[in-house]
Amino acid sequence: MELEKLEQKLKGNKSLGALANSPEGKALASRFDESALRDAAKKGDTAALQEILRRVLSTPEGKALAEKVQKAVGKP
Repeated sequence: MELEKLEQKLKGNKSLGALANSPEGKALASRFDESALRDAAKKGDTAALQEILRRVLSTPEGKALAEKVQKAVGKP
């Protein structure tokens, strides 16, 4: 139930959509193995999702985008 609330909050956040569609967001998204990400999410494989996220956040681009996402959702 909490996940559904979070999903609705994120869907309604226009700043996140703008970040996802920004050149840096698209460049970062191109680094994901989309099928691996989709499979891990469908299976609820949190270890695989954490590893994917760790790899992305270990890059300077990933860190910068994560900071912008935090600001967009109101986290300090």
